[in-house]
Amino acid sequence: MKIISRVMALLVMVLFAGCAAQTGGGSTATSSTGKALTITKPATLSNVSSPLQVCMATNGYTVEPAKNGVNPGKGHHHLLIDEEIPADLSMSIAKDDTHIHMGDGSTCKTINLTKGQHTITALFAQGNHVPYNPPVTDSVAVTVVGAN
Repeated sequence: MKIISRVMALLVMVLFAGCAAQTGGGSTATSSTGKALTITKPATLSNVSSPLQVCMATNGYTVEPAKNGVNPGKGHHHLLIDEEIPADLSMSIAKDDTHIHMGDGSTCKTINLTKGQHTITALFAQGNHVPYNPPVTDSVAVTVVGAN
């Protein structure tokens, strides 16, 4: 009976140690909103003027310039304007008028939008512009009512 008790205790310790040692591909810490990335400005469903400033905050990820390379749990922001998250998350994010790179490591970007409704999606990516998988993202919908 002592041997069975010892074997069971050893098995429980091994299982506990195995579970405690598991880690993911990046940090999954989230803010009180339940998100690792939050667009802090502008507020969703707000009326805005263009140009407008878009700001993001991360929780559990470190923002750094793209030139620092690929580092676990670190990267930089991209803004997708009226675009879906890429289907293939193993590819670099496009760079054009609707895919804005913030490879300098900034957390805010001033953008110009035409009048009307727009969806702004923030997508966090590694130094090589490849998004995390699963994606670290947030979106807001805004209506541009005026342009400066």
